[in-house]
Amino acid sequence: MQTRQRIRIGDLLVSKGMITEAQLEQALQEQKMSGRKLGRTLVEMGYVDENAMLNLLSSQLKIPFVELKQFRFDRELIQTLPETQARRYRVMPLSENADGILLGMADPTDIFALDELQKFIKKPINPAVVRESELLDVLDIAYSHKQEIANLAEELDTELEDDAVDLADVVTDAGLEEAPVVKLLQHIFEDAINAKASDIHIEPDETVLRIRLRIDGVLTEQVMNERRIAAALVVRLKLMSGLNISEKRLPQDGRFNLRVKRRNIDVRLSTMPVQFGESVVMRLLDHTEGVRSLEQVGMPAHMLVKFRELIQRPNGLILVTGPTGSGKTTTLYGALSELNTPDKKIITVEDPVEYRLSRINQVQVHEKIGLDFERVLRATLRQDPDILLVGEIRDSASAEIALRAAMTGHLVLSTLHTNDAVTSALRLIDMGVDPYLVAASLKAIVAQRLVRRVCESCSAPYTPNANETQLIKIGQRRYGMQGDNLRKGAGCPHCFNTGYRGRIGVFELLEINHGMADALRENDVRAFNRVAHERPDFQPLMFSALAFALEGITTLEEVLRVSAQVEDEVDEVPEVVSQ
Repeated sequence: MQTRQRIRIGDLLVSKGMITEAQLEQALQEQKMSGRKLGRTLVEMGYVDENAMLNLLSSQLKIPFVELKQFRFDRELIQTLPETQARRYRVMPLSENADGILLGMADPTDIFALDELQKFIKKPINPAVVRESELLDVLDIAYSHKQEIANLAEELDTELEDDAVDLADVVTDAGLEEAPVVKLLQHIFEDAINAKASDIHIEPDETVLRIRLRIDGVLTEQVMNERRIAAALVVRLKLMSGLNISEKRLPQDGRFNLRVKRRNIDVRLSTMPVQFGESVVMRLLDHTEGVRSLEQVGMPAHMLVKFRELIQRPNGLILVTGPTGSGKTTTLYGALSELNTPDKKIITVEDPVEYRLSRINQVQVHEKIGLDFERVLRATLRQDPDILLVGEIRDSASAEIALRAAMTGHLVLSTLHTNDAVTSALRLIDMGVDPYLVAASLKAIVAQRLVRRVCESCSAPYTPNANETQLIKIGQRRYGMQGDNLRKGAGCPHCFNTGYRGRIGVFELLEINHGMADALRENDVRAFNRVAHERPDFQPLMFSALAFALEGITTLEEVLRVSAQVEDEVDEVPEVVSQ
């Protein structure tokens, strides 16, 4: 075991000239108020680079600096240390050998933590320095509650065995915080938040209950034999959403708010009667981080400059298109956050309102009482707005109102469910809107998808096959693409053995020019397609995704998945898209 040194991180950074005495004093004051470690405080205040600080600690303490993103951790080894201790001291066991346990620490200067942890770790401890943010991510994965969920499901099933037990008594008492159904739901939500899931599906089958999480757009499943507990879960969730627990024959929609792991989560719930009970799907919206800026959305720099220029125009319709779950709302809210200034009146018409924004007048559509998109849109035009956001153009009536508003001096932002930018303008005409109105009002269309990122921990070089090589050559010849860092993930605990972790947006931006406007007026589909693809600054979604694959950010498999979702406009690669 290495000799433990007593080092004061603040004094060390000052002695090496990385921070000043004044900065150290300010950070110490901030630390007293926040309770966070001094090193984390210095990084968050921007006084020191995290990598430089950790490398200095590694050198000074003569211990290794471990990049957890590239580290294959052992989940069973991590769980030998109780979760409360791991989170309290910001540590995790990395590996084990004859010399002892290699312990990753966010603050290896904490001698007190090492002494306390020795009570739980019976072997010699050899510290290593790790990034705190990476360590917390790994702890969330390692300490997931799959086994606890299974145990609680069994316990709840046992409670329900007695026919005399009233189900309402099991799930409705607000004081029963220790009831199995409450703890079971708590663990399900915690695992979903830790895994950054967008949706939770609770699905009763004939003999089992399936709980599925949608992570990075793909469902992962946990199957439980206790199918009878589904009813208890549904009743509890309906109560939380203010829904009618006695109505089991009709679909219901509701929402509620949760606080999980210090995160504010808005849950949109939908129930639907199915063959063996009621299926529940919950969309999770994390409000803790707030609205993402346009930089965080992932739009390429050259496209971002053009998009910002477009949203600063005084009038016209700008569409953001793509399927459900492609990030359209995130992009529009990013645009609104930049446009939200005291000199502009902004009104949004949404179903539902996903994020609350100050200064912006947000209207929730309520069709049951007649407050539909058409009625609200007509009312908003009498409210003297500068900018309108229409959550979705659903029919010819809402499309015509939005287009007329854009033509009469308003900037209108909206979404449309179409596959790509080129077909979106034609879709408006198919809805029955006058082609002249579309040509006069539509200024630009952004189409987007979310592709999965290659897991940094298990990615390896990848050799393309013949079809993929042909696609790369077309991208290089037609769009001047560079890079040859093709990679693919093998699967590891970091990414739940999928080979992917996280997602990034891919975009195509089509600005309507005079040639395209003329083609729209004539409702000439061929001419519109030709002029659109002749634009030198237009790059289809498939090739935007390909650019990320060549940089090693995503895989060619994801590129082909995106291209399969859009109508093929590239004559040279039909055989690639068809796979």
